[in-house]
Amino acid sequence: MAPSRPPAAQPPFASAAPLPPRPPAANAAPPANTRPPANTRPAANKPPTGTAKPQTAAQQPEKKRRGDPWWAKLLVITGALLMLFSGTAIAGVTVLLDRYTGSVNQQSLLGSEAIASGTSIDGPLTLLLVGIDERPGENAEGSRADSIIMVHITANHDAAYLMSIPRDSRVQIPPFPKSRYPGGTDKINSAFFFGSQNGGGRAGGFELLALTIKKLTGVTFNAGAIVNFSGFQAVTRALGGVHMCIDETVTSIHIGHDSRGNTKPPFRMGPDLRPIPIPGVKPYVYNPGCRDLADWEALDYVRQRELIPDGDYGRQRHQQQFVKALAQKTLSAGVVTNPKKLDSVLRAAGQALTVDSGRFALSDWLFTLKDINPDNVTMIKTNAGNFHSETINGMAFETLDATSLELFRAVREDNVGYFVAQHPDWVNTDKAAVGG
Repeated sequence: MAPSRPPAAQPPFASAAPLPPRPPAANAAPPANTRPPANTRPAANKPPTGTAKPQTAAQQPEKKRRGDPWWAKLLVITGALLMLFSGTAIAGVTVLLDRYTGSVNQQSLLGSEAIASGTSIDGPLTLLLVGIDERPGENAEGSRADSIIMVHITANHDAAYLMSIPRDSRVQIPPFPKSRYPGGTDKINSAFFFGSQNGGGRAGGFELLALTIKKLTGVTFNAGAIVNFSGFQAVTRALGGVHMCIDETVTSIHIGHDSRGNTKPPFRMGPDLRPIPIPGVKPYVYNPGCRDLADWEALDYVRQRELIPDGDYGRQRHQQQFVKALAQKTLSAGVVTNPKKLDSVLRAAGQALTVDSGRFALSDWLFTLKDINPDNVTMIKTNAGNFHSETINGMAFETLDATSLELFRAVREDNVGYFVAQHPDWVNTDKAAVGG
């Protein structure tokens, strides 16, 4: 069983953010699923110390658009992928429709130029998913796109492909009058930041990012969504954790413990943006193998990139694996047939997502993509998961190689299946390197 959640989200580095309380001893057994006394804070609510061992077996409130928010809730449960649910899950959700009407943010995110021109939901579809890592007290103008995932649905609506764009990709960002941005060359995650400035907010950030991707790849989008990472944690908590296969040793730069068992950040960020160990603090480590992750572990795990050999490519892979694991857990009988648990999952999910359903009603997305499930979702790595780096004027960038550009052409032409057949080594798996 995964350790239970800490009382607050974990801080990214040494900072003024509050830290979780003292963790239990390294050899403490996981607590039973019992309710603690009301006047105590259980050890189960604290991250354990030491190494995680594998188990065997916007500035302004955004306006809400009326529509079908119950489907939007399903999207965030599965990582905001407008397509990872089958009719089994929907049957259990319809009874909760009235309870959730109007509770999910729906907003125009794509603007008029980045949205696909088609007027029919028939045929191939492409979605843009953007993960942001807003901290408490931050507003949209301080955010960058931390995770950028393109989702392509085949014309038959029976398969989906996930592709992550490296956040450090060097791109031409077009001018954006809405935020008074003049245009320029920068990392792609900066497009969200520049679009959100001067009142642009999340919608402006998303639109400029979508326009930047269109300029880079030629791909336009039928729908899009923004998910805050804290929303991922809340949904995972409501699900009771998530089962993942950790495929490489991952050392946390966010969570560690000192000799007294106090939880502290084990690293600080140096002037060169490299993590520097903090003496006396031992970092939390995720070892290869399949195991259940608590909500705080899953969030921490998918944030890591600095100390893993494949850096941001490894983090992209882990994020894709997490999205798929969320979908699998949500579709499990223990959730869709349990109204109380499903209710708590939906309530958590409803606060985490901002969605633009494009030219189609959310109900149209529901019925069009009902046959998509985690088993027919393929995860693809750009640049074959290998670094393709350049340093220009002292700044390190990633660039997309020629084969990655072929991948995006395959998206435009709805030919991704053929691309995958020609490049099987570009497919990510959700199996562990050891103990899969």
